[in-house]
Amino acid sequence: MTLGADLNETFLGSRMLTEVVRLHGSLLNAPLPLDLPGVGALRVGREHIIEQLEDYIIPRLTEIDAPLLVVVGGSTGAGKSTLVNTLVGSRVTVPGLLRPTTRSPVLVHHPEDGRWFGADRLLPELARVSQPTNDQFAIQLVPSAAVPRGLAILDAPDVDSVDERNRELSSQLLAAADLWLFVTSAARYSDQVPWDHLKNAVDRNTAVALVLSRTSADDVATVSVHLARMMAARGLKDSPLFAVPQGEVSEEGLLPASYGTEINGWLAALASDAAAKRDVVNQTVAGAVRTVTRKAFPIADAVALQVDAVGELLTLADQVYDDAQAALLSAAGDGTLLRGDLLARWQEFVGSGELTRTLEAKVGFVRERLVNAIKGKPQQAERVGVAIEMGLEALVADHAERAAATAAAAWRERSYGEALLKSTTDDLARAGRGLRSQAEQEIRAWHDELQELVKHEAGDARHSARFLALGARGLAVTLGVVALAGPDTPGASGAAAESVRLGRTLLESTIGESGAARVVDQARGTLVRRLTTLMGAERARYLAPAAQWELKPDAPDQLRQAARRVDDLRFAAAKKGTGGHL
Repeated sequence: MTLGADLNETFLGSRMLTEVVRLHGSLLNAPLPLDLPGVGALRVGREHIIEQLEDYIIPRLTEIDAPLLVVVGGSTGAGKSTLVNTLVGSRVTVPGLLRPTTRSPVLVHHPEDGRWFGADRLLPELARVSQPTNDQFAIQLVPSAAVPRGLAILDAPDVDSVDERNRELSSQLLAAADLWLFVTSAARYSDQVPWDHLKNAVDRNTAVALVLSRTSADDVATVSVHLARMMAARGLKDSPLFAVPQGEVSEEGLLPASYGTEINGWLAALASDAAAKRDVVNQTVAGAVRTVTRKAFPIADAVALQVDAVGELLTLADQVYDDAQAALLSAAGDGTLLRGDLLARWQEFVGSGELTRTLEAKVGFVRERLVNAIKGKPQQAERVGVAIEMGLEALVADHAERAAATAAAAWRERSYGEALLKSTTDDLARAGRGLRSQAEQEIRAWHDELQELVKHEAGDARHSARFLALGARGLAVTLGVVALAGPDTPGASGAAAESVRLGRTLLESTIGESGAARVVDQARGTLVRRLTTLMGAERARYLAPAAQWELKPDAPDQLRQAARRVDDLRFAAAKKGTGGHL
């Protein structure tokens, strides 16, 4: 059984379409954003095979009964537009002496086949127009009863046009063709550019027919022989070769009708022979699929290198921020902050111990002595709270700034890291613009949390003289200082150590020894959580440049697996019997 006879059941069946669509998705999910060595060519290759899938393979597999698309391509001045007009029998595309001539492609189809060429099927990014245009992003659709049903002819720009967009468009159109009708002339048939395109056709196993045009009748035989030898040497020995001699072109841009008789007969036979048409389509689609899968594997390897490179950059950033976070948490819990303004304000609050001695006095004397000891303390508690907030905010900002600078320097040691740094508007060498306000919110929220902790732990004792004298605010700043001081160190001396011991005594005398221990642990825990959140947000900024490319770690394997599934289906169809096309 040939592939043509088994068209819908095997190779061009729903399974192949499903897997090809998955391959397309895998390619879209496999970008190459980093400028690693050799990536430029692979980026171009990736774009080309995505276009091949979108412009030809998926539409053709989706609409297997669509008309056979014959793209007329070739060199500048080869007479493509004249040939198309001659084949159709009327002026449907404009030939001329000025170059480049054809700028917008012209597709001629039978009037009853127009539905096959909507923007949702063939070359979807090209706008559809019904009038001649020079818009290189549009395609003119021309219905003509002279074109047999089941076949369409597309006049493409020159493959060697001086206009870059024309060259790109020509390559794109040829890649979307079921069959190339490639036109050359006696003056141009040995040019390298056309043969480069024909080599691509051979590599993809695209169905091709050559037309030798604009050649004097006396030279047709000689040139045809030489051209046939060149075709055979380049893998096109089985491709038809037609000759259209130089002739007088009418005002309508047509050669005499007899000049196109042989080609018209051949195209009409293809259009009317369902099996022959299927064979052409199978050959071209199978070749395109084989090319796409073959090229997908090097792209997957390149994506794997990209994933590894991004992973290396993120690991560097993680190491820097791990160290910065550890240093921040250590400084926030080892007494580092108990100096300068904070220590001065705290010592003003606890005084020389008079406050603590008052709280330790017998109950009968507490109220009177507290009144004297607490005078001015609420204002001093506020000053301690402000000093705590300012100290923590400065500590966070300092560690975040140093971490950002260190991480950025590490990334800049690699060219692709420098590129990622430049790809974002966020200055990653500095702490985030919103860090200070976020730190202020978190630390104020921590202070509020400390007040709730001491209220909850005090329970009924909130109505005691001791609690009422200091208030939740005074006890909260005391708790904050003790939490920032870190664990008690036996034998520690000095004004700071002594004042912290006074603070712990203050807590114990108000909410009990076990209660004081609990709230201190809770205060330290919630501070760690809040500081970790702040540094986590700073760390996440380094994820953004990589995340914007959506470069997923499993993208290489997903692409390899998708390509392998498509290739396995193609091979299975070939093994079943394909007439040698796969």
